[in-house]
Amino acid sequence: MATTVESQQTRTEGVRTEPARTDRRIPLSVTISAWAVPVMVVGQFALIAALPVLIALFGALRSVPDRAVRRAAVPFGTSFAVPLAIWLTRPDGAQSLSKDMHPVFLALIVAASAVFIVTLRRARSGRR
Repeated sequence: MATTVESQQTRTEGVRTEPARTDRRIPLSVTISAWAVPVMVVGQFALIAALPVLIALFGALRSVPDRAVRRAAVPFGTSFAVPLAIWLTRPDGAQSLSKDMHPVFLALIVAASAVFIVTLRRARSGRR
């Protein structure tokens, strides 16, 4: 009996096992939407980017159990909501959100998107 246990231990010592993953599935729609937002905003489709922002924000807040992802989703959504609210409330605003948006807001949206995408990637791979 001792030889059987010993032989099983030597066989599994050299095998690298992956850590047990809990239910950390991140919906594909959240990841795709997170990637679509900076592409659409830089491509001057900022108003249409509201839909991927909403999908990514609500998907992250409702479906992703990782707190870091939820914490990164809030600045991601806020960075888009602020220029949208400014554009909607200004009586003399431009015809499109892309033309009315200040370049600093564009940089903030892209930076918040990058942080959100990296956080999603780390949560998907199981790292902290």
